[in-house]
Amino acid sequence: MLVTTTLGMKRVENESRSGKVVTTSTTLVSARALKRARQAMRCLPFRRAFYNELEHEALSSTQLSSRNNWRTISRKPLSPSSTEDDLIWLIQVGVLRREVDGQGLTERVRLTPMGRDLLNDWNGEIPTADPLQVMHHWLRRYRPRL
Repeated sequence: MLVTTTLGMKRVENESRSGKVVTTSTTLVSARALKRARQAMRCLPFRRAFYNELEHEALSSTQLSSRNNWRTISRKPLSPSSTEDDLIWLIQVGVLRREVDGQGLTERVRLTPMGRDLLNDWNGEIPTADPLQVMHHWLRRYRPRL
């Protein structure tokens, strides 16, 4: 058993039959799911400033893609459709969640507690993935059954 503390949050890692399990104050997630989410964050074009904004304010793909200062939040220009696809993938891996209002789900997204925990793993900017990791991420995302 390994116990570490990250920004006032207690983190406990245990071994189980399905692999390592990480317990924080808000989540119980397998190490495999954390690795997949961490890899997605490194392979997608979004910078740390993007995730920091989503921590404080919910945004939609159209709001993100219509910005003139896209270089502050992304490593490449953002189109509405590709941004929406990336946001959906980050929702699927557990980094983001759709915001809910009185009418139900909206098109805006926010950062999840797991997303916050993953951001705490990096000091400064999120490191970009190497080409082999990008290829592995692409296969995991678009060809999950291979």
